[in-house]
Amino acid sequence: MTEVSGIVVDWGGVLTPSFADGIAAWAADEGVDAEEFHAALGRLLGPGAPSGDPAAPRFRQVERGELPVAVFEETLAALVRRPDGSHPDAKGLVERMFAPFTEEPAMTGLLRALRGAGLKVALLSNSWGHTYDRRGWDGLFDTVVISCEVGLRKPEPEIFRHTARLLDCPLGGCVLVDDLGRNIRAARELGMAGVHHSAPRETALALADLLAPAGRRAVHAYLSGAPSGH
Repeated sequence: MTEVSGIVVDWGGVLTPSFADGIAAWAADEGVDAEEFHAALGRLLGPGAPSGDPAAPRFRQVERGELPVAVFEETLAALVRRPDGSHPDAKGLVERMFAPFTEEPAMTGLLRALRGAGLKVALLSNSWGHTYDRRGWDGLFDTVVISCEVGLRKPEPEIFRHTARLLDCPLGGCVLVDDLGRNIRAARELGMAGVHHSAPRETALALADLLAPAGRRAVHAYLSGAPSGH
C-alpha cells in the first residue's frame, strides 16, 4: 500500500457541523420542515430518483457552475413549504441555507496538526454557489478545489484526479475524508483511501491508521490536547 501523504477533505458536514444539523438550523429560521426537505433531496438525488424529474439535473448543474445560482434557488424554494403553504423567498436562499455551517474547530485543528507533520491537505467541496468564509485557509490547505470553480463535481473521477495533481500526490497516496458514502466509494474505486466522517475523534483515529509514524504521532499528540468530547 502506498504511504498516504495527501489528505483530501470535504467542507460541509466535515469541517462544519453535520449537514443535518446545519439544515435543521436553517429550517428553523425559515419556518420550514427540515424532514420534508431531506425527503425531497432523497427523491431527487437518491438511488431510486426518477430520471425524468427536471429538478434533479439542476443540482449537478449548479455544482459544476453550469446553472445560475438564482435559477437553482427557485428549485430549492419549491422543495419546501411553511405550515401556511407558502414557500421561502428564493432570492438569497443558498446563502441563508449555508449560514449555520460554521467552522468545526476540532477538525481544522487536526488539519493544522497534519500539515505541521509534513502532510499535504486539500479542500474538495461540491458547492451550490454559496460564499465560503476563507479566512485562515492559507494556513490550512495546500490547495482548494470547489466544484463550481473547476466545472467538475464529486463523485466524478476527474475531480479526484485533478485534486491529486494539484497536491502533487499519487491517487494511491491520498485519502478522502467525506460524510457521503457515494463519494468515499468513488474515491476508493480510483485507488484512494477513504474515511467516512461522522465525528472528529473517530476520523482522527481512522486517519492515524493510514499514516506514516510522523503523521500518527501528530494525530495522537493533537488528540491528547484536544478538549474533552472531541
